Amino acid sequence: MFRVTNSTQVPFFFILMGIPGFEVSHGWISIPFCCLYTVSIVGNITILAVIRIEPSLQEPMYLFLSILALTDLGLTLTTLPTVMGLLWFNASEISFEACFAQFFFLHGFSFMESSVLLAMSFDRYVAICRPLHYVSILTNRVIRRIGIAIIFRCVLTVLPALFLLKRLPFCGSHHLSHSYCLHQDMIRLLWSLLRWTPLLIVVSYALILRSVLRISSQGESFQALNNCLSHILAVLVLYVPLVGLSMTHRFAKHAPPIVHVILANIYLLAPPVMNPIIYSIKTKQIRQRIFHLVSHRQLH
Repeated sequence: MFRVTNSTQVPFFFILMGIPGFEVSHGWISIPFCCLYTVSIVGNITILAVIRIEPSLQEPMYLFLSILALTDLGLTLTTLPTVMGLLWFNASEISFEACFAQFFFLHGFSFMESSVLLAMSFDRYVAICRPLHYVSILTNRVIRRIGIAIIFRCVLTVLPALFLLKRLPFCGSHHLSHSYCLHQDMIRLLWSLLRWTPLLIVVSYALILRSVLRISSQGESFQALNNCLSHILAVLVLYVPLVGLSMTHRFAKHAPPIVHVILANIYLLAPPVMNPIIYSIKTKQIRQRIFHLVSHRQLH
């Protein structure tokens, strides 16, 4: 692998970093990482399988959930090879092309996660505030268009930054600060570009709350809010680590490297791991179908 630097051809690659200060313990540290990746992969595949085979789940809410599960699965598979390769085999080198491919998919799926959550907040708004028009508004055609718009938005956001980075000369240190190609400036850009996304989600829930408060029955009000709880938790799981990581890169640049590494791992692993757990526990239809599949498999 070569890149022209000062008119000479030199092998070009990046050096990934594991857990700083705990390099000798990478074997033991790989155990919780392996468990988290396994939970993410199995959990999101289970969500996708349940929604696909259950006819009663072919509704807008669950179709958006399947898009979220696909996004989480993509995010997991993007970082898994370099993280586990580094922890298991001390494979710290990554080629220029492989690093930029990981950069694209990592940040692309991160953008997509927030976009899907915004679409899901719109789904909850229509379901609660305009229930009689729910089916006519969120048709399969509209959902497909929303999905395509999300993909285009993510690609058009990440590609310009990727092309810009590829044009820059890399003449300094080739050592990266994480076990994957995460760019700190892209984290700040992500927060800047998507700052309006959580604001729109908050506006959606303000309208939902106003509609719920008008319901005379306390039982119906509680049920309406309970239907939104899974989505609220998913939003918090994404944005709390994102804000923490962004603020750390902005105001605590000189903090110990392990602080940045831990926050980055939480930011990238928390949503893919927690989302299938949240929706499996809090969504009755998903939970019942999973129990049915497990019991049916045990009988055979």
